[in-house]
Amino acid sequence: MPQPQSIPIPFLSRASEVLASGVSGSAIVQVTVAYAAEYGLELPHPVYPFQASNKRTALLENLRAFPPAVQYQVIAELCDRVSPNDTTGAVAELKLMLTSRYTHLAEEGSGDAWTGPLTVETRHWLDEYPYTKKLYVEALQKHKAGVYHRNALDDLRLALEKLVQTILGNGKSLENQLAAIGQFIKSKGGSKELANMFEKLIDYYTKYQNTYIKHDDAVPTEEVELLLELTSSFMKHFARMAGRT
Repeated sequence: MPQPQSIPIPFLSRASEVLASGVSGSAIVQVTVAYAAEYGLELPHPVYPFQASNKRTALLENLRAFPPAVQYQVIAELCDRVSPNDTTGAVAELKLMLTSRYTHLAEEGSGDAWTGPLTVETRHWLDEYPYTKKLYVEALQKHKAGVYHRNALDDLRLALEKLVQTILGNGKSLENQLAAIGQFIKSKGGSKELANMFEKLIDYYTKYQNTYIKHDDAVPTEEVELLLELTSSFMKHFARMAGRT
């Protein structure tokens, strides 16, 4: 059976209904405008309050302005913006349907590190941390150009370090933040196991970075890809948790 090459309007309508119940109007504008700017598109509802009769209609009309690959990314990111305290299960069901039916559309739109769904979402989550975002974007640019791998890794590490410093309100190096990172995750509702996992991952991450950056070793390209994805995931998760009340 051939894979669908677009997301049907009924699915977009259902997604808009579910997300409008769990995401604020300002968050809808923030996310959709960020993607519109990313891809050079115009939106029918670029500001909040909306001219539409309600959030659901405004979101649906904004979604229809995007090509299918970007519709996928927007819906996925808005699902992540719903409060973790949501107990209806509707968002989880929506995301399951999205990924099971339309993941191939996202893959078609993820040609490089700059436009891949993870890095696009991470850049949006970093809007409130401009210096961190600047370092992150510079790392992406160097990686995309295929040069300065060690410099790109250095930028990624520094971006993560500055983000953690800003969120935790201190000036410690990343190596000295492990316990504080675990405490932060638990304070935001994360499990003890998640906190322990993050502490260990960040520990290994800093040791890897120190080996290649401080000793000026050559970095295999495929390992740069992995470090880019790890750093993006770390930063996206920290920024999301920092936004929780």
